[in-house]
Amino acid sequence: MPSKYEVLVQQVREQITANIWQAGEKLPSLREQAESSGISLMTVMHAYQILESQGWIFSRPQSGYYVAPKAEFLTQPAVHQQVQPAESVDINDFIFEVLQAGRDPDIVPFGSAFPDPGLFPRRQLTRSLSRVAHAMSALSVVDNLPPGNEALRNIIAKRYALQGMKVSPDEIVITAGAMEALNLSLQAVTRPGDWVIVENPAFYGALQALERLQLKALAIAAHPRFGIDLTALEQALNDYPVKACWVMTNSQNPLGCTLSDEKKQQLAALLQRYNVYLIEDDVYHELYFGAHKPLPAKAYDTRGMAMHCSSFSKSLAAGFRVGWVAAGEMAGRIQRLQLMSTLSTSAPMQLALANYLATRGYDSHLRRLRRMLEQRKNSYRQALHRLLPEVRINECHSGYFLWIELPPGVDATELYRRALRQKISIAPGRMFSAGGLYNNYFRFNISYEWNDRQTRAVEVLARLIKEMLPV
Repeated sequence: MPSKYEVLVQQVREQITANIWQAGEKLPSLREQAESSGISLMTVMHAYQILESQGWIFSRPQSGYYVAPKAEFLTQPAVHQQVQPAESVDINDFIFEVLQAGRDPDIVPFGSAFPDPGLFPRRQLTRSLSRVAHAMSALSVVDNLPPGNEALRNIIAKRYALQGMKVSPDEIVITAGAMEALNLSLQAVTRPGDWVIVENPAFYGALQALERLQLKALAIAAHPRFGIDLTALEQALNDYPVKACWVMTNSQNPLGCTLSDEKKQQLAALLQRYNVYLIEDDVYHELYFGAHKPLPAKAYDTRGMAMHCSSFSKSLAAGFRVGWVAAGEMAGRIQRLQLMSTLSTSAPMQLALANYLATRGYDSHLRRLRRMLEQRKNSYRQALHRLLPEVRINECHSGYFLWIELPPGVDATELYRRALRQKISIAPGRMFSAGGLYNNYFRFNISYEWNDRQTRAVEVLARLIKEMLPV
């Protein structure tokens, strides 16, 4: 029998689907809903939080909850398989080509993986870096060897604690960005030839890591709105000797979707049942738009088998290249692997971040950043619907990416090449699949301010798409 909050979630979904509540319309307040439904205020709040995490509604501070814009459900590729095995991964050359092309400062960076640097508090970070540079001693390098700066690890542990999670500073390893955290985590639990689960589509960094470490990929279908298919995941766990599962649980790149708390809990339980390590790529965890920060799947790990990887690159300082992994039982092994590779993360950058994070400026910055990204995403979404009527856009309420489906027969890789000649970049769907899928999809960065330059660039994309439509 479903619980009271599950019943309310289903009722509100059905009401929105039936157009009883229109997109942009304000829902009854928590108190009003509790009185009319005859359930507790906490139950209503829990139901609204679930609806928000699933993209049905969104919240505005001091205002209430509103119905989200209607999502156009994107189709899956025609040759799509729920479980797609790949004995080898060979995608790095193409990814390198796309990333190198995006370095040109004259290019409109719709294909960029990084947020607009103008959104970051550079002046305050520079002051912190200056302070620690003057105070550094000869011992600073030694003090910041793995597992990393103690003050910084304590600050990160306290931020976990604010979400109700018990993560000891001793299991946190500071790394040179999230990519080092993810690669070290993968290396810690696999050997060449092992099977590793990734999503489909997946962040291309995961595919590059598998290629570098000579690992085999099991790509599990991810729904544009609800994320990884857990039924297909269990099938893969039954059929293959899987060693690790690399998943993005919040603001998945490229889709943008966030798993519900229930699905995260099911994911963690499923992997623990099959003794498979979870490598959780959570670099966008601070870029949620609602009132409540989503939990990672690590919150539901009871055996220390989840390695939660994140960084400050997407929320604070891309150039600092400081990340971390809350590594559970693998913390010691990851420290030893780091000592054999990069030795340690930059001591000045660790010290500068610890100095900045000790102030109250970070959370104020995050509130401004989330508000700005939400505004820009809404502006881009409206403009793209108007200027690119041929495409379909995945509606997700976090982060700074849109996942866009082109009409059948329009190749996103060819569109990327034609757009690049016009000084416009996009991230073609081929970057996100080891099996050559998603050829009529691309990822679109909305973090830069919408202005005349962006308008002209989208108009050029519209013209190129029309030229490529099958006759």
